[in-house]
Amino acid sequence: MQPQSFHSEFIPFSEMEGKLKPMDAEQLREYGHKMVDFIADYYKNIENFPVLSQVQPGYLRKLLPETAPAHSETLQDVLEDVQTKILPGVTHWQSPDYFAYFPSNSSVAGFLGEMLSAGINMVGFSWITSPAATELEMIVLDWLAKALKLPDEFLSTGQGGGVIQGTASEAVLVVILAARDKVLRRVGKDAISKLVVYCSDQTHSSLQKACQIGGIYPENFRVLKADPSRDYALSPDTLSEAVSHDMATGLIPFFFCATIGTTSSTAVDPLLELGKIAKSNSIWFHVDAAYAGSACICLEYRGYMNGVEEADSFNMNAHKWFLTNFDCSALWVKDRSALIQSLSTNPEYLKNKASQENLVVDYKDWQVPLGRRFRSLKLWMVLRLYGLEKLQAYIRNHIELAKLFEELVVQDKRFEIVTPRKFSLVCFRLLPPPSNEDYANKLNHDLLDSVNSTGKLFISHTLLSDRYILRFAVGAPLTEERHIVGAWKVLQDEAATLLSKC
Repeated sequence: MQPQSFHSEFIPFSEMEGKLKPMDAEQLREYGHKMVDFIADYYKNIENFPVLSQVQPGYLRKLLPETAPAHSETLQDVLEDVQTKILPGVTHWQSPDYFAYFPSNSSVAGFLGEMLSAGINMVGFSWITSPAATELEMIVLDWLAKALKLPDEFLSTGQGGGVIQGTASEAVLVVILAARDKVLRRVGKDAISKLVVYCSDQTHSSLQKACQIGGIYPENFRVLKADPSRDYALSPDTLSEAVSHDMATGLIPFFFCATIGTTSSTAVDPLLELGKIAKSNSIWFHVDAAYAGSACICLEYRGYMNGVEEADSFNMNAHKWFLTNFDCSALWVKDRSALIQSLSTNPEYLKNKASQENLVVDYKDWQVPLGRRFRSLKLWMVLRLYGLEKLQAYIRNHIELAKLFEELVVQDKRFEIVTPRKFSLVCFRLLPPPSNEDYANKLNHDLLDSVNSTGKLFISHTLLSDRYILRFAVGAPLTEERHIVGAWKVLQDEAATLLSKC
């Protein structure tokens, strides 16, 4: 019995009339114009959307088909679905009324760089796969390092250099792997159970995840209590005592992470004193400046980086507050060989003359994945199309707006500032009725929910010394003074409603 034959007439893709081709210059021009118009209209009308999406979990499954379409649809149909089905489920990070977490900047220059990167669409894991991608990344990160006045050891012209990671989480992961392997080469791989990592209780949670991935024993992850009297910075004495205790018990301290601008309150750890402790004990010293690093291009904030000369690695997110579209996390190291020895692979199918003769940098050996995007294009375009002076003015404007919000809070005796503002984040809370401090956390939690449910703005919270604190982070590119005043009015109105029920 012959197997049954199923046959349909084959039509080459290129001959399917009226259909979108895989790539065609004129179709790209036509559709690209439509998409840019759609995005421009989105920004033009962004204030009409609730900042925080008001949908319920699972909303989208009820609106979309269960299977992919068998036949092509029009771009207009897709964009109508974006407008009616997708955008209601979007929290609008670029809204001028977005004040939650930390900003995630978009800009015309960043968007154009992202567009160009998508258009070229290369995979630059090694120099030979696109020499310009590797060399531009080296150059543009040297530019940014000089703008930050990083020590020369972090420049690509020496033994160190910069690399663009996706996020600060990836940055801290690769340096903790480099530090781990560096010490294990010295003391033997069986000593991994003795390796100890240090941070404060204000350090970003990405370090804990990096330790989990890197095989650091959970009991050797030291979370040291920050000092409330130092605005939640880590005391050098606290670190010194912990390191001394662990060494006395036969453990091996090997990694410490300090922060410029912690997530909860933008606390700044004293880098110089902490760095000297790390250096004297042969501990890899990493500085996380994911948020506040951008401000340090301004001379008046560069002092927060004093002591960075002691660091082995330094990280800032250009995609937070530097007008560079996500993702673009700049990491610098003083010793590139430590990264390469930990992360390098050299399969036959990737071998080439330039790499084999050590004439070039292959960024695949500075990161976890093999493939990588041409992210330096957008940072290059941001630096060129805006220039450092305009970027400095951009940062300073947001800080002035945060000062305005801080002044408004201070003027209302129903509220209090919890920690001194350093950059563009204001930490505050609504005071409870007299003799009812225990009610304060619930009161502020309820205030957060009521404010965010209005859709008029979006803020987030943290805990400091077990107190529920509201965070107001200024940093969206479209934010103006009127948005600060309007947000404060909403907070006052919602607070009045809550207090009237107490």
